[in-house]
Formats: sequence, structure tokens, C-alpha cells
Amino acid sequence: MDLTYFRTLREVARRKSFTRAAEELGYAQSSITMQIQKLEREYGVPLFERYGRQLRLTPPGESLLVIAQQLLELYDQSKEMIAHQVSGTLTIGTINSLAAYYLPPFLHKLKQLYPGLNIQLFPDSEASILSKVKEGDYDIGLLLDQYPADPTLACTSVREEQLVFVAPLDHPLTQQSDIQLADLGNTEFIVTEEGCIYRGKFERLLKDNAVALQIGFELGNVEAIKQCVMSGLGIALLPRITVANELAIGKLAQLPFTHNQLSMDLQLVLHPKKWMSQPLQAFIQLLTKQSAE
Repeated sequence: MDLTYFRTLREVARRKSFTRAAEELGYAQSSITMQIQKLEREYGVPLFERYGRQLRLTPPGESLLVIAQQLLELYDQSKEMIAHQVSGTLTIGTINSLAAYYLPPFLHKLKQLYPGLNIQLFPDSEASILSKVKEGDYDIGLLLDQYPADPTLACTSVREEQLVFVAPLDHPLTQQSDIQLADLGNTEFIVTEEGCIYRGKFERLLKDNAVALQIGFELGNVEAIKQCVMSGLGIALLPRITVANELAIGKLAQLPFTHNQLSMDLQLVLHPKKWMSQPLQAFIQLLTKQSAE
């Protein structure tokens, strides 16, 4: 069977949409539909079902996807080993903050090394990243968490990332030389969405010290959070990498508060049996070399 059909199956499963899969693969939507229908006739089972506005795999579809991913990886491996062709696709799952503020220069260097490489970057939640690395849907995951993020995966700590409190320049807390945890209970916070690892760490810290968290706004976008802080709507806890520029040019103020529980490990995660293609090895080397410098 044409491996193109398996690539299409994989892309539709990732995008949960025939339309978005067609855009990514450069096909007409009718071609995507035809390929999935041919697979369904070949195996005699439905592979997708509608779930609201999105598609999701049926149980037989999930089983076939696992096999399809293994076949596609073996094919890429054979080309690299036999024909010395380095192309294919590198699929990276990561959280929004790393996708926006950390990875772009490394992706640029990787693309320079391997111009024919198709790089797919999927912003995702921490739990979903770990799950999809285990399932083989992502070649590699990058996230912020306590090390190791999952002991069943191969985890490599790249560097420590400090969480910092940022406030508008005229916020009363910026006038204090020393801030206690109790002081943070007297001001409104702009927080990330529920399920965010560093929000969870902060909430546990406050709970353990009987300090209430006052939430003024809950936003899922770091840029939106920063704009709201600069507008005087509250303070926020964010990874320092996401606010480094605003702190440097004086658009935000960092509050003088640190705690040993408010740091994370930026780490990459791999399946223990993952085939290490040349681009994947190079990507890991770029990340770990930077941390060693």
C-alpha cells in the first residue's frame, strides 16, 4: 500500500480535520477524503468519526495509526541509512511559551543544517505532550516541569528556568524592597489557564501557606497576560524567558520575591526506544550545547 495514505492518516489524526490536513500536505480536500476512504475500504472499518466540529480516530483507527507511524519511521530510517537522504519530518510537541520565546532560533539553525527537513511544531499542554511522545505521535517533546517530567520517558534537563512575578511599573509592590508570600494574597493576579504546570505550583505554594489567590483574569495567551499586566490590571507569574525583553526595556517590573519552589526544569523528553534520526540528534545537540555554554 502507498505510504502516502499512511501519511495522510497521520496528518488528519494530528489536525483533526480533513481541511487542515489538506493545507499541510498540499492536497485538495477531495484527495484527502479519497485516501482515507481507500484505507477504510482496504481494512473494512471506519477510521474516523465526528466529534463536535472535529474528527477523532475510531478504536481501529487508533490501532492503525500506531502501525502507520512505525512504518513511516522505518521508511525514513531506511532512506537515511541506505540512500543517505536526510529529509522527512521532525514533529515537536511543546508548550506555548517555549514555542514562542525559546525555540525559534534553534529551529532556524536546524533548517539551515537540513533544508529538506519538514519541521512540525505543535503547541500543546504538558500532559498531552507526554502522552503523544509515548504514543509516537511526537518525535520529541519540550516542556517546563520538575525533572524528570515522566520517569518512563528519556528526559534530559536543558536548563533551569526561573518563574518571576511581573507587575506594572507603578504597582505598590514595586516600592517594597522585600516581599513576603502573604503580600501576594493582597493583590489581583492575571493567571494562565487551569492545568498549566507553573500555575499549579504557585497555587500549591499559596495553599500550603494559607494564602488566598485572588484571580482577576484568566487568560490562555502569554502575550495577552503581559499586555494586561502593563495596562495595570494585575500581576502575573511567568517563566522569565517570556518576559526578559519587557524587563530589559523597562516595560514591566520584576517583583523582589523568589522561592525555591518557583523554578522549573526546561527539559526534552523522548520515547526510550525512539529512532534517533540525524535531524533529531542535531536538534538535541543544538539545545544541549546552548545550555552548556
